Amino acid sequence: MKKLLLSGIALLQGLLIFAQCEDGRYRDLIFSDVEVTSGVNYGQNYNLNGSMQTLALDVYEPEGDNEESRPLIIFAHGGSFVGGSRTGTDVVPLCQDFAKMGYVVASITYRLGIPLTLNLQQPATEAVVRGYHDMKAAIRFFRKDVAENGNTYDIDPDQIYLAGVSAGGFITLHVAYMDEEDEIPDYLDLTEQGLTGGLEGDSGNPGYSSEVSGIINIAGAIKDTAWIHTGDEPVCNFHGTSDTTVPFDQDMLVLFGAFDVLVVNGSNPIDIRAEEVGLTHCFEIYELQGHVPHVNNVQYYDTTRSVMSNFLSHLVCENIELDCAYRELNIITNASSLSRSSLSLFPNPSASSLQVEFLPEQIGLPYEVYNAFGQKLLADRIEDVVTTLSVASWPAGMYTVIVKGHYPATISFLKE
Repeated sequence: MKKLLLSGIALLQGLLIFAQCEDGRYRDLIFSDVEVTSGVNYGQNYNLNGSMQTLALDVYEPEGDNEESRPLIIFAHGGSFVGGSRTGTDVVPLCQDFAKMGYVVASITYRLGIPLTLNLQQPATEAVVRGYHDMKAAIRFFRKDVAENGNTYDIDPDQIYLAGVSAGGFITLHVAYMDEEDEIPDYLDLTEQGLTGGLEGDSGNPGYSSEVSGIINIAGAIKDTAWIHTGDEPVCNFHGTSDTTVPFDQDMLVLFGAFDVLVVNGSNPIDIRAEEVGLTHCFEIYELQGHVPHVNNVQYYDTTRSVMSNFLSHLVCENIELDCAYRELNIITNASSLSRSSLSLFPNPSASSLQVEFLPEQIGLPYEVYNAFGQKLLADRIEDVVTTLSVASWPAGMYTVIVKGHYPATISFLKE
């Protein structure tokens, strides 16, 4: 009877997710705003200085969403394990945009620090393990919240995904694939303060699973691709072929461009291994690009967001086939289709100013302008049928005008 009940619950959850996978959810920007809950404590552990550090995360949710069983993505930022932040530009725009697609997204703080010594192999590997333990505690935190606190964030505990940038990519890859005791490097002493707890660690929320359903690696690397086996987690990799911070291929990792650390395997050998063992995988190669180009380049950000959306929606929604190619995302507001014919603007592209023509029925309604990172640049009310926007000081790129209220509409323009 218990097995039958569990099977029924799993089937129901599957049907709920399938029902959600309509009208662009998990693929397009269907929500215009995001709610952020900042500074949620998810655990604690000793840091490199021997002090007990409280670990915090920020949660991004689509504003106005009524779904109660949503996939969760947990992000880990970059910074070479010595810097970076959960509020950094390498992760926050992606957190915002994937929340607008209907996901719940969390960005975590993890313990930082690598002491500079003549042999960096051990201290650098210890830094990875600290982040590895903290990420696992974050995964368990959400499952504990579902079981003990009534599911504060309305997640599906069977649909948890990881995403990491640079150092965060190292963490994500190791959480997924360093999953056997004999894979822990023998030069590590996991009885040392801050490293205890074996594979699961002691950063908090024991007794809950740290398993995940898939991972996103943006310019990270792993010590040994032999740890990747048939049946392991699907992986989507992004990497620049000219990356001098984290190797694209198998090569020496060099800290701060000066200190040899150890030989690691970048996204290219990871993708080759994923193909060999039959994992679901995507690989977006940034030809002749350096480290994490999505941070400062609108086009590479757009591509990263698109391929991530394709990959994750395939894992979440059984009816969506895997497509690793670029796809232009639609912008829809709160899952209602917007009439693109009810707005017009000119000139498009524009270098300095453009005129937006609204419908008479839209006068008095609020409108907003967003950049390609999902950041709101302007919020105002429509006062006349024709409104002039000054965009001379805005960076080049794609922008979107969204009208809210009873006559919603959207239109995009290019700033030269």
